[in-house]
Amino acid sequence: MIYRLRRKGYIAMNEIEAREIREAIDAADNALNHLRSARRYLDSAGNWGLLDMFGGGLISGLMKHSKMGDAEREIDNARYALQKFSKELRDVSGYSSIHINDFLTFADFFFDGFVADILVQSQISDGKRQCDDAIRRVESIRAELQDKLRG
Repeated sequence: MIYRLRRKGYIAMNEIEAREIREAIDAADNALNHLRSARRYLDSAGNWGLLDMFGGGLISGLMKHSKMGDAEREIDNARYALQKFSKELRDVSGYSSIHINDFLTFADFFFDGFVADILVQSQISDGKRQCDDAIRRVESIRAELQDKLRG
């Protein structure tokens, strides 16, 4: 048994609860990996885009579009990983459907508009900010789960 402290003393956290928390943390880690990878590709696309804007030529344009394609693939992977993360959160007590639905609504809003609009330089900057926001949100929930697991 794993124990955690509550106001009125110790209560047992059973192994099933601990396993569910660990599964949610693993899902958070997977989502974070894809979000961070997408962010790196967006950084690279932005750098190639700046070079392209200032006369970089055919190669810089091709590289920018290649990195944007890589970012879109990682965003698709992140969308799937965030859905799995949300599913795993449902199995952890203390995370209401409202909490999860708010997160899913955020993820849908972010990813639906982003993939369609990525073709301009300013959208790359917006995408980077949105990735950073998604990373912060997942990291925050992951930290809560870690605290809950530790007790």
